[in-house]
Amino acid sequence: MLYLAALLVHCVPLAMGQYDICKSWVTTDDGPSWEFYACQPKAMRMKDYVTVRVDPAGITCGDPPERFCTHENPYLCSDECDASNPDLAHPPKLMFDSEDEGLATYWQSVTWRRYPEPLLANITLSWNKSIELTDDIVITFEYGRPTIMMLEKSLDNGRTWHPYQYYADDCMEAFSMPARRVRDLSTTSANRVLCTEEYSRWAGSKKEKTVRFEVRDRFAIFAGPDLKNMDNLYTRLESAKGLKDFFTVTDLRMRLLRPALGGTYVQRENLYKYFYAVSNIEVTGRCKCNLHANLCTFKEGSLQCECEHNTTGQDCGKCKKNFRSRSWRAGSYLPLPNGSPNACAAAGSAFGNCECYGHSNRCSYIDFLNVVTCVSCKHNTRGQHCQHCRLGFYRNSSAELDDENVCIECNCNQIGSMHDRCNETGYCECREGATGPKCDDCLPNYYWRQGCFPNVCDDELLLCQNGGTCYQNQRCICPVGFKGVLCQQSRCEVDKKDCDSAPGAGGSLATVALGVLALQLRGWVDL
Repeated sequence: MLYLAALLVHCVPLAMGQYDICKSWVTTDDGPSWEFYACQPKAMRMKDYVTVRVDPAGITCGDPPERFCTHENPYLCSDECDASNPDLAHPPKLMFDSEDEGLATYWQSVTWRRYPEPLLANITLSWNKSIELTDDIVITFEYGRPTIMMLEKSLDNGRTWHPYQYYADDCMEAFSMPARRVRDLSTTSANRVLCTEEYSRWAGSKKEKTVRFEVRDRFAIFAGPDLKNMDNLYTRLESAKGLKDFFTVTDLRMRLLRPALGGTYVQRENLYKYFYAVSNIEVTGRCKCNLHANLCTFKEGSLQCECEHNTTGQDCGKCKKNFRSRSWRAGSYLPLPNGSPNACAAAGSAFGNCECYGHSNRCSYIDFLNVVTCVSCKHNTRGQHCQHCRLGFYRNSSAELDDENVCIECNCNQIGSMHDRCNETGYCECREGATGPKCDDCLPNYYWRQGCFPNVCDDELLLCQNGGTCYQNQRCICPVGFKGVLCQQSRCEVDKKDCDSAPGAGGSLATVALGVLALQLRGWVDL
């Protein structure tokens, strides 16, 4: 009877629920052991751990100081940006600070005073760690949202970049793409990169400040509008190709391609009202730990998964040194509700680290040996960790240790083999004269007759003598007067009775012929 002990480890609630426990201490009638589960860290504000870079060099305003104006007051250009004055400076760090008493602080670019050159700026967010998005990315702009921008992502710490979403007041003109909305996507296109016009048109209202990357709307395609059917979302994340990676990033980059125009064309006579200003960037997600950890901590300047399941690495992406008896695998959300931990295992696990590769559901603690061993191994396996094959079976080299078909039956021929066991390559031990992987064939100079027997005769070395003929290599068919395995013996030499009973009372043909000739000469025989 299986029941939970009082101790449960690492119980942390998640924003998206489920998979909050990596393992629990369980006990059975056979002894205590760990039971592993797929697990993941809770969601958190990722901007608290980000490194930001703005380029090109000199794109941040204030060096040298310059004045700027707004669309609301386009000809009252009395505002100033000065990097040397803390009250007038707008450095990148102000995109991530806490804004006291509702006073907006923001990063700001230089103005578009260099027209007709385009005003371009890149804002790159880096975590030096894989993270999984769990909520919308929200970018808040002061003084108007860009009319053209795009969001890019990287999965390899900025070495390569991929489009994430395009934004424009006219998608066809800016990117040669039709405008689409995320909420109109289907289950087969939930990870499609699209262009949206929802966040780029001038609204003339200070309330219209945000630009979103709609993570929740994409989740809702599977989990419903209120994200209540999370089981379905987790199932699709596991089964739909590329969907899980779509929500995974190491870096994000905003490419600002054209600033807010105030609902008009560019007015060259007043370029001081065109610039970018970002007051806040919200990124909500969790550390990607490959379902091998439910805690993620900030250490030595970067996020680090607190790995379970005998895994290690920043993302729990490999097995510990002494736990590499099989290839590393990420955990799985399936089967619901606890998923599959796919824990790493040692070749000779000690107490508390028992792994049965899915071939047993129970472990037993052997007190006097201080080891835990798997009980009732299935799928024709055996051993402390169900890591070996039963006698009469051998290892399937093309299958992992946790595959149900890891052990293949030897199928040795009962007559041709010594027993029903085979070696690690599937070859059986054959009796004399038998050959083949299953001992169901015969060696040269042997023939099969409920087993392999040596040839009696053949047409090369074992010749039938005295005119005998070989029948299927099994026996010689001897002519009259000869016998033996190879017809090598005369019947007369073996048994005189055979000679006495021969035609003509035992004389040779020559003797009979001479007798007949003598009778003719005497005239006693009339021919």
